[in-house]
Amino acid sequence: MEIVYVYVKKRSEFGRQCNFSDRPAETNVDIHPDPSQAANFIERDPIDAAIQCASDMSEHEVNTERFEMENEGVNHLEGGWPKDVNPLEMEQTIRFRKKVEKDENYVNTIIQLGSLMEHCIKQNNAINIYEEYFDDEETADVADEPPSAKTINVFRDPNLIKRTATHLSWHPDGSKKLAVAYSSLEFQRSSKDMSYESYIWDLENPNKPELVLRPSSPLVSLEYNPKDSHILVGGCYNGQIAYWDTRKGGQPVELSTVEFSHRDPVYGMIWLQSKTGTDCFSASTDGQVLWWDIRKLTEPTEILVMDISRKGVLENALGAIALEFEPTMPTKFMVGTEQGVVITCNRKAKTPAEKIVGTYSGHHGPIYALARNPFFPKNFLTVGDWTARIWSEDSKESSIMWTKYHMAYLTDGCWSTIRPAVFFTTKMDGTLDVWDFLFKQNNPSLSVKVCDEPLFSLRLQDNGRFIGCGSKLGTVTLLEVSSGLCTLQRNEKNVATAMFERETKREKILEARHREMRLKERTKAEGKEEDVKVETEEEKPEELLARVQQEFFEIIEAEIRRKERAAKLSRAQAKEVTDENEDEDPYKEE
Repeated sequence: MEIVYVYVKKRSEFGRQCNFSDRPAETNVDIHPDPSQAANFIERDPIDAAIQCASDMSEHEVNTERFEMENEGVNHLEGGWPKDVNPLEMEQTIRFRKKVEKDENYVNTIIQLGSLMEHCIKQNNAINIYEEYFDDEETADVADEPPSAKTINVFRDPNLIKRTATHLSWHPDGSKKLAVAYSSLEFQRSSKDMSYESYIWDLENPNKPELVLRPSSPLVSLEYNPKDSHILVGGCYNGQIAYWDTRKGGQPVELSTVEFSHRDPVYGMIWLQSKTGTDCFSASTDGQVLWWDIRKLTEPTEILVMDISRKGVLENALGAIALEFEPTMPTKFMVGTEQGVVITCNRKAKTPAEKIVGTYSGHHGPIYALARNPFFPKNFLTVGDWTARIWSEDSKESSIMWTKYHMAYLTDGCWSTIRPAVFFTTKMDGTLDVWDFLFKQNNPSLSVKVCDEPLFSLRLQDNGRFIGCGSKLGTVTLLEVSSGLCTLQRNEKNVATAMFERETKREKILEARHREMRLKERTKAEGKEEDVKVETEEEKPEELLARVQQEFFEIIEAEIRRKERAAKLSRAQAKEVTDENEDEDPYKEE
C-alpha cells in the first residue's frame, strides 16, 4: 500500500528555492611568502616531545532510561447477549436460548457446523497431538558435570530498617512470582519505625515489588493457595491469621479475632486438600494447632493441643515450629516442636488423645524444617541444631540417616522435587548445602556461600531448578542449580528405595538389640532386689545382728593382718639397704 502525505502550504512559506550548479574553483585570498621573516627564525634545541604508545581513547558516560513496569488487569464479562437480556439472570438466558433454538436459521447453522465438528473430532480420535512418545523410557544420563549453582536474581527489603525474610512461597501457576514474609523474630529488638509490610515479587523485576501486603502485625509465614493463585494466607507475629485476594489489593480481606487466635507467632501455615479449597491449618509456639476456613475466620473450626501426655493441658504442650502435610495422606500430618520432638497426628481420630499418634526424638534443639520425601512419603527429613536427619515411619527409636555435626547452626531444609536422593539445607554462616546421598554421605555434594549474613528460609520451585534463600537482613537470593541436580538419574528411584530399606532394616536390628539389652539389665536388677528381699525376710533380728558383728570383726582382723604384712615388708627392705651400704663402704676394713 502506497502512503502519500500531501503538504497543504503556500509556496511563499517554503522560503527561497535552492538552485545548485557545478562551477570551477575560485581563489579568494593569495598570501605570498616573505623572505625577510626567515632571519627571525630561531631553532629550538633540544626539543622535548611526549609520545604515547597507546592510541588515544575518549571516555563518555551514558545513563540509560529505566522503564518501570506496572501490571494492569482487565475484567472480561460474558458477551454476545442482547441489551435487554441480563446474562446473570438464569431465567432470562434460558428463555432467550429457547427462542433462538426455535429459529430455522439456528437449526441450519448447527447442521452445517456439525459436519465440520465431526471431522475435527474424528481427527483428534485418530491422532493424539499431545502424545508423549518416549515417556516410558528411562531418563538419559546427564553429562558428568560437577554440581554447581549460580545466582539469578537478588530481591532486597526496600525498607531502611531491615527485617528477616522468614518464609517464602512460590506462585502455583508458572512460578513467575515469589511471596516473601518479612518480620523480626528477635525478642524486643524490633524498632517502632519498623515496617509491617510483606511483598510479592515478580522474578523479572527485582527493583520494585509487584504487590505490597499490609497486615496488622508482621507476617511470619505466608502461603499461596494451590487451587486459587490469587489467594494467600498468612500467619502474623501476634498470632492472628489473615488472608489476601491479590485482585482486591494489599489489604487483608479478613483477619481472625485475637481471642480465638494463637498466643505466639504463627510459624507454620499449610493449605488442606478440600473441595472448597478454603481450608488450612496453622501451628504456633503456644502449643496449639488450629484448623481454619478462610470464609469464616472469626474462630477456628478445630483445635489440637500438642500435649504428648495426651491430657490436653496447654501448659504441658510442646511449642510447634514446623508443619508437614502430604496431600496423598489427607488424614495424617506432622509437627516439629521447639523441644526437638516430631509429633505424628491423625486428624480423623475421635478424641484429642487419639489424634496424637506417636513421637520421634533425635534433635537437641528446635526443629526448623520438616518435610516428607515426595517420592517415598514414609521417609521424612528434619532439620534442627547442627544436623539434618532422615527418618522412617517404621523406626521411632532413631533416625535411619543423618549428616555430620556442622560448625554452624542449621536453619531450614527441603527435599528436591525431581530427585529422590537430593535435599537442601541452609546454615547460619550464609551457606547453602546440597546433599546427594547416592553420591556422598559424609559431606554435601555442593556448598554455596550465598551471603555473609545468616540464611533463615529456603524454598524450592516445583521444577527443582530454582531455589529461593531468605536471609536475616531480608535479602532473597534466587539461585539456579546445574542440570545434574535437577534431572532424574537412571535407576535413581530403585537405588534410593534400596538404601532407605537397608538403613531402616539396620535400625530395626539395632533397636531390637538395645531392647534386649535393656530387658536383661532390668531383669538382672529386679533379680538382685528379690534376693535381698528374701534374705531380709528369712533372717531374725538376733541372727542379723550376729552376722553383722561377725562381718565387722572379720574386716578388722583382715585390716590388722594387712598392716602387719606391710610392716614386715618395710623392715626387711630397710635391712637389705643397710647391708648393701656396709658392703660398699671402702674404709670399713682399714
